[in-house]
Amino acid sequence: MNLEQFLNQQIANLNVFYTKLHRFHWYVKGPQFFTLHEKFEELYTETAADIDEYAERLLAIGGQPVATLKGFLSLATLSEEGNEQTAHEMIESVVNDYLILVQQLKMGIKIAEEANDHVTADLFIGTVGRFEKHIWMLNAFLPVKELV
Repeated sequence: MNLEQFLNQQIANLNVFYTKLHRFHWYVKGPQFFTLHEKFEELYTETAADIDEYAERLLAIGGQPVATLKGFLSLATLSEEGNEQTAHEMIESVVNDYLILVQQLKMGIKIAEEANDHVTADLFIGTVGRFEKHIWMLNAFLPVKELV
C-alpha cells in the first residue's frame, strides 16, 4: 500500500469512527450519561478535525481524498456496525477502535518514512500520541477486571 492509499484508508476509518462516536453521543444512557455524552462529543469533534487534516495533507501531496459514504465503507477497516447498548459496551468499542487505529498508524509512519515524507510521518506520530492517551483514559473509566 502506498502513502496515498494509506491516507485514504485512514480518512475512511476516521469517518466511520466519527459516525460511531456521534451515534454513541446520541444513544448513551445511564448514570454516566452527562459525562459520556460530553466525552463522545469531544471525541467526535476531534475526529472531525483529524479527518480534515488528513484530507488536506493528502491533497497537499497530490492525492484525492475519498469523500463519499460508499467510499468510506469500501476502504475502512473499522466496522460501522455494532450492537453496543450500554455505556460500558460503547467505551469498550471506542477503545478497540483506537487500538486498531494506533496499530495501523504505526504502520503508516513506516510507509511515510519510506516515502521520505516526514511531515506525514509526524502527523501520524502526533495522532498516535493522542489516541494512546485516549485509550489510557477510557480504560481508566471502565471497571477494573478482577484477576483470577
